[in-house]
Amino acid sequence: MFKALVRFLWVPMALMVMLALMPRPAHAAFDAQHTVFNTLLGKHVLRVSGGNASQLRYQGMAQERAALKLYLDSVSAVPRAEFNGWSKPQRMAFLINAYNAFTIELVLTKYPALQSIKDLGSLIQSPWKKKFFTLFGEATSLDDIEQTMLRQRGAYDDPRIHFALNCASIGCPMLREEAYVAERLDAQLDAQAERFMSDRSRNRYNGANGGNGELEVSKVFDWYGRDFELGHHGIASVAAFMARYALRLSDVPAEQEKVRAQAARIRFLDYDWRLNDARP
Repeated sequence: MFKALVRFLWVPMALMVMLALMPRPAHAAFDAQHTVFNTLLGKHVLRVSGGNASQLRYQGMAQERAALKLYLDSVSAVPRAEFNGWSKPQRMAFLINAYNAFTIELVLTKYPALQSIKDLGSLIQSPWKKKFFTLFGEATSLDDIEQTMLRQRGAYDDPRIHFALNCASIGCPMLREEAYVAERLDAQLDAQAERFMSDRSRNRYNGANGGNGELEVSKVFDWYGRDFELGHHGIASVAAFMARYALRLSDVPAEQEKVRAQAARIRFLDYDWRLNDARP
């Protein structure tokens, strides 16, 4: 009986040893071009307002949700050690794309039965604090990406992220029609800032037709004003940032000069939280 028992145990033990000795497949390298997400954005982002804003065809995204989830799975599979070994632009592009893609996925969980991303929150938890996905092996929220990772002092210190992150709302800076990539990230972020500051529905000098003579700008600059005080590109305040885009904020030379001189009173506009949906 003892010999029979030995023979009985030997087979599974031998299999376990063989499996342990077999070479394991290496972790697949992450696609730094974000090809799948780039393709989805190219198909379903609709530029509006002269190209300075955008809407998203959520219905089209819903029909290709399997492709979106394939991309999100690849994002979640990246180990922290691999991420830490990337260049700063590659890390930034990864986090921005992750934020935007997971935001779309969050909307799709209840689409089309919602009018705003805020409908996905509750009295005790905003949608941005929901830990509904995994990143670097940990349950993660959208706020974790934006507030803890991208806005961490000393990590990136780049206020232009606020023109790249899209909160699925009309008031938010536009969702770009392509994925962010390391080799073009600086130019992409500059373009996003240019587009946002050129959208007079969200940023403008109100001086025409009896206007109040105030610089009316997006609430983004109120919420994240401190990020514009870090000296990025020599800019150390919201007013200094506005001065850089004086030509976009007004067509009147005298008003442009007032903005450049940082002499215009700033007022923050109400935020439009309606879903940025391009409904058919």
